[in-house]
This record gives sequence, structure tokens and C-alpha cells, in this order.
Amino acid sequence: MRNLIVTNIISLDGFYEGPGGNVMALPMDHAFDAYNAERLRAADTLLLGAGTFRLFSGFWPAVAENPAASPDQQEISRRDNAIDKLVVSDSLTPEEAGAWRDTSRIIPRAGAHAAVAELKRGQGGDILVFGSRTLWHDLVVAGLVDELHLVVGPTLLGAGTPAFPAGLAGSLELIETRTFDGSGNVVLRYAILQPHGAV
Repeated sequence: MRNLIVTNIISLDGFYEGPGGNVMALPMDHAFDAYNAERLRAADTLLLGAGTFRLFSGFWPAVAENPAASPDQQEISRRDNAIDKLVVSDSLTPEEAGAWRDTSRIIPRAGAHAAVAELKRGQGGDILVFGSRTLWHDLVVAGLVDELHLVVGPTLLGAGTPAFPAGLAGSLELIETRTFDGSGNVVLRYAILQPHGAV
């Protein structure tokens, strides 16, 4: 049985992105990169929604060869390029997958729960979700997410997209906290015990 882990960065006041969908308003520093690289080392499937897939596939493929990128960013790029990717979308086409076409499988939203449940029953590393807010909310409600890893940044955005929608509720168990030298980011790692509510 494989674990499905959601990892996301949020502001201290609970926003997933800033006003206008600005994700760069969040403190994505060296600690954030190091933690994401660590999570990718433990995974062998990346599960994404269409919006995050488009964003990632437009940015990460070339970073591995960018001498200005940090070692962690270069590792994230290499691992993102190589890992199997499952994309949940009713609109994305294989042609849009670009450099990731050969490692990506696109499934419709109606088939997502069954496909993810089948993946979880298999053998292998973690199934990892980055970004993809709408997708992971739906998977939490469906009882398919095992752990939620929140990188909480030392910033107050005041407005933007809330990390959690109204009506999403459940019981969590804190299983790890982590801080990093030279960073104000804190990782809060939770096991999801009893999800309920509607997205």
C-alpha cells in the first residue's frame, strides 16, 4: 500500500497564493526547495491537476541544465522530468505535455478516485501532490490522502486564495514539525484521520 502525500506552501494567515493567483508572494526559499527535493526522493508518482501541470511543465524541464539554479532546484528538475506523472484533467491534451509527454498520463476527473485508489493499492514509493489545490481537496474528501505536509511561511498576505475552502473539515494528527537553518519556513506534517465535508 502506497501513501498519498500532499505538500504545499502557505502563508501564516492561511493563503495558498496571493492576490491575482500570485504564488511568488510565498517564501519559496532554499528550505522549501530542499524539502521538495526530499519528498521527490521518496516518491515514484507525481499527481497533478491541469493548472499546476501546465505551470510546472513550462518551468521545470530546463532547470536541471541551468547553472544559475541551486543544486536542490536542479535535482527537483531532474526528478520531475523522470518521474511518472498522473494528471487529472478534462481539458489538458497530450500535446500540451511538452517535454513531459512520455512520462505523463492524463485521466478525466470522473475517473480520478478509481485511478488514485488503484495506484495506492500498488507497490512503490509515495504518490506526491504539489500545488493542485482543487484536486487535493477532492481527494481529501474522498479519503484518499494519507498525509498533508504544510510549509508555513513567515509572511502575511492579507488576501488571496485560501488554502482550505469553506466546508472542508476533518481530524488531523501532527506527526512531525521541522525548522531549517537560515529560513523562517516551518514544516507541519499531519496524518489525515477522519476527513469529511464537501469541496
